Amino acid sequence: MQSTTIAVDLAKSVFEVAVSQRPGHVAERRRLSRGQFSRFLATRAPATVVMEACGTAHFWGREAQARGHCVVLLPPHAVRPYVLRNKTDGADAKGLLEAVRNEDVRPVPLKSVDQHVLAGLHRTRSAWMATRTARLNTVRGLLRELGIAIPVGARQVVPHVFALVSDADSPVPQALHGVLTEAAREIRELEARIRQLERTLETMACESDLLRRLRTIPGVGLLTATALLAFVGDVARFPSGRHFASYLGLTPRESSSGLRRRLGAISKRGDPYLRMLLIHGARSVLCHARRAAVKPDRLRTWALERERARGHHKATVALANKLTRIVWAVRRREHAFGAHPAQESA
Repeated sequence: MQSTTIAVDLAKSVFEVAVSQRPGHVAERRRLSRGQFSRFLATRAPATVVMEACGTAHFWGREAQARGHCVVLLPPHAVRPYVLRNKTDGADAKGLLEAVRNEDVRPVPLKSVDQHVLAGLHRTRSAWMATRTARLNTVRGLLRELGIAIPVGARQVVPHVFALVSDADSPVPQALHGVLTEAAREIRELEARIRQLERTLETMACESDLLRRLRTIPGVGLLTATALLAFVGDVARFPSGRHFASYLGLTPRESSSGLRRRLGAISKRGDPYLRMLLIHGARSVLCHARRAAVKPDRLRTWALERERARGHHKATVALANKLTRIVWAVRRREHAFGAHPAQESA
């Protein structure tokens, strides 16, 4: 680590900067605009630049790294305990200087531009999916109040709406015809946008050997593979697959004392979007294992045994944990996943 540490409390337009030459002491404080901060990074000697991993942190981290600085991004929730008394920009910068000295506070890896592109596509898709779900629920609710129930399934909504609107004897009041038509068209437009975005992700995935290897893992498809690359990056920083599963919150929360060890539900730490994708992928593997005509491999056999012993939901989470560890192994060893046949009992 460099002898000089520069803590930066990021904001939209004004940045609070604290420079420290020795632990526990702030030698210099500055309050800079965006342009001034960019010039500050260019004129300072190489140092350790510490920031919270918040909005624009990765951009400024790449800017500082390009100018020869060593960048450390810290999780905001880990920095907050070091902010004493009132919360101010100066106190936040001082808290960063104290938090970076704690070896138990693990830094957040700096994301590349390519990772941000993938992450942006996923965030946009999630927003469009949420909007589509809201429109579907609105249409269903409006029609249900009129005594019209649409069958289960998102694909049933738009055809039923167009059929009701076009029917001369429809029980839907005329005043609602235009509103329902526009809602159905908006749903169709959102679905077209989502399909186009997924085609973009598919094109990007076909150009990456790493993504092709990840997609050989059962339950890891296009969305999960690209999300892992976007939000996790290099898994070499995890000593083992168990550490990676713990990072994603797929390990039990522990509450132990003395000779008593108590394990509870999963911790749900890390990125909830990634955890959701992995659990949905594990659920699809379980469902396929039950319906498959061919004999299941060792992974699916193990998952079915867990399901019989612990129930569907616990088996799904356990399988998601195992898939996460397989992802770690595939990325570290740089080879595709190979399914092994189940061992027959004697």
